[in-house]
Amino acid sequence: MEKLYYSIGEVAGILGESVSLVRFWSNSFPKFIKPQRNAKGNRQFTASDVDALKQIHHLVKDRGLTLEGAAQQLAADRRSVDRSVKALESLKEIKAQLMEIKKNIS
Repeated sequence: MEKLYYSIGEVAGILGESVSLVRFWSNSFPKFIKPQRNAKGNRQFTASDVDALKQIHHLVKDRGLTLEGAAQQLAADRRSVDRSVKALESLKEIKAQLMEIKKNIS
């Protein structure tokens, strides 16, 4: 069962980035990321926020776009970016499984 809300630390762990970078992207992309705040004022991200952050991570870190370029790409064709991110995640899972098989064979 998927969680309803993720803390900023959990999101940073999912992305493999720092909490400060997740906070910066959250502030830089308010059109795509709208975290809720709990009673303490901490950000709580939904699954769609996490997906948007994965897309931003892909565009900025993997493809080397600027923040402005990433925002334009998301606004223009978010579906293709989402497909690319999901394909990369699948490939990473397959690679991890193959590495596990290789380790067990050796």
